[in-house]
Amino acid sequence: MNQIAPQTRPRRLFGTDGIRGRANVAPMTAEIALKLGQAAGLLFTRGTYRHQVIIGKDTRLSGYMLEPALTAGFIGAGMDVTLAGPLPTPAIAMLTRSLRADLGVVISASHNPFEDNGIKLFGPDGAKLSDETESEIEDLMAQDLSDRLAHASSLGRAIRLVDAGGRYIESAKSSLPRGLRLDGLRVVLDCANGAAYKVAPAALWELGAEVIPLGINPDGFNINKDCGSTVPGFLSAAVIEHGAHLGVALDGDADRVILVDERGTVIDGDQVLALIARAFQADGRLAGTEVVATVMSNLGLERYLAGLGLGLHRTAVGDRYVAEAMRARGLNLGGEQSGHVILSDFATTGDGLIAALQVLAVLVRDGRPASAVCRLFDPLPQRLRNVRYQGASPLRSAAVLAAQAEAEKRLEGTGRLLIRASGTEPLIRVMAEGEDEALIVAIVDELCAVIEAASAPAVA
Repeated sequence: MNQIAPQTRPRRLFGTDGIRGRANVAPMTAEIALKLGQAAGLLFTRGTYRHQVIIGKDTRLSGYMLEPALTAGFIGAGMDVTLAGPLPTPAIAMLTRSLRADLGVVISASHNPFEDNGIKLFGPDGAKLSDETESEIEDLMAQDLSDRLAHASSLGRAIRLVDAGGRYIESAKSSLPRGLRLDGLRVVLDCANGAAYKVAPAALWELGAEVIPLGINPDGFNINKDCGSTVPGFLSAAVIEHGAHLGVALDGDADRVILVDERGTVIDGDQVLALIARAFQADGRLAGTEVVATVMSNLGLERYLAGLGLGLHRTAVGDRYVAEAMRARGLNLGGEQSGHVILSDFATTGDGLIAALQVLAVLVRDGRPASAVCRLFDPLPQRLRNVRYQGASPLRSAAVLAAQAEAEKRLEGTGRLLIRASGTEPLIRVMAEGEDEALIVAIVDELCAVIEAASAPAVA
């Protein structure tokens, strides 16, 4: 097994997926968004041609605050701004390349509640920026940029891209073999009241599916609320109620997907990776002999792929690390257990709609129900718990380090342990996996108790 530890670069603003926080509280303020637009605009203004950035967002109320602030920053740096409105993250990545833009920006906090928001940046190749480039932007933001901004005659302009949704729909549909249709399939589609609330139902309907849409009435406050990929129970109930062949749940920015079979059973990202790997291998479309996943993916996936003669290359948590490894190793399939699935033949980042379409294509060709097609391996028992903390990370505590060493000793040869700090929230994530379910439950619970004790504020 090739296991990569999470990145340890000191973070000032950027986490594992852009900048994220509570709306109207640093770093998610209009002031910081303005500065980010100026810094990123200056960094990506190279050459004498007219430079362009495309900005998309999800449906959060705070998007109305951050979008104009970013726009002002980029215009002040001399960049033209193209506004795409609410669109999935992968749509902005696609449009960045299609429009030959210098930069793409998504305003979204993904699966988080409406109170949060975030800013993700894509380079001209449609890929998320590297740690090094993000560090350069952070360094610029810490400087006084007033004497480096554009002259009054060189300011950028802003326009709105009116057909952005249609362009993405056509791009997503083109990921299916020409002539393949979804006629006869009844699909419950939960859009999480998020960025895909228009484009995802339209794409499935245009391909012939009977679509039962949920979460398509955003009001600025209800994104991910009791729906979407993090609340699969809502989708499971709807699939059974409507007698659907498959349920598809996207998150707020539609870069991840969780599926539900006709019985209401959840199909996570690991099973989706296994299914697509097998289908691509059978069709001769799988590049290389590996699939990329993160340290969170189940050992059951690794063993299943080994049975196909395929390896599993593991990265740190974060779909951009998966994408970087795919590019470096010449591979075209990777993803995360949480539902980010990257198919680099069609997209540069996780795309929930395109991943769902690949699964639907297999159902069409196989002719069997999803319950028979989509569960390819039995996952090993796995337990994950989160511990919220304040102040400094407790992971360097002597008590935590000692407990971790003892837990690893108990799991040696039968399982594995992963403890990491979240890159988007003040959380410590503790995951154990192995053959003995009772043992991994005990280990995770004991470790969480030690971490909670180490996180507790001292009593005067």
